[in-house]
Amino acid sequence: MYAIVEIAGKQFKVKPGMVLNVPTLDIEPGNPVEVERVLAFSDDKNFMVGTPTLDDVQVDATVVNHGRDKKIIVFKKKRRKAYQRKKGHRQGFTKILVAGLNQGKKTTPKTVADVAEPKKAEVAPEVAVAKPKTAPKKAAAAKKPAAKKDETGE
Repeated sequence: MYAIVEIAGKQFKVKPGMVLNVPTLDIEPGNPVEVERVLAFSDDKNFMVGTPTLDDVQVDATVVNHGRDKKIIVFKKKRRKAYQRKKGHRQGFTKILVAGLNQGKKTTPKTVADVAEPKKAEVAPEVAVAKPKTAPKKAAAAKKPAAKKDETGE
């Protein structure tokens, strides 16, 4: 059993009991993580893909700790110009433990025929009912009088 989820803008394949590093989350260690975007789910028999997400599948995860990854060296050089720049960077991460995957009511993945039929049925009535809208006319703005100059000559 596994699920494909999106956490902090990145996609991960998670299984129960799995520990993984995700981009830094603003959650204290020991607190649960709310995984709202479950993109796909598979038990041993069925594979379901969301459109775009599955609402009835929950991923139970908790924050283990926060840390920083190994140092990445960024090196820039332009040959024959005596130009070199060397910088290091350590990306922060949050380590989470996936406790389990819970599936609520079963959802059947939609086939191409199921998706295509409702769109055709809905499009025709909307075109017939739609009326052209006219924008309300705005009143002309009142002109401001020109500013008077001093008669001192300067």
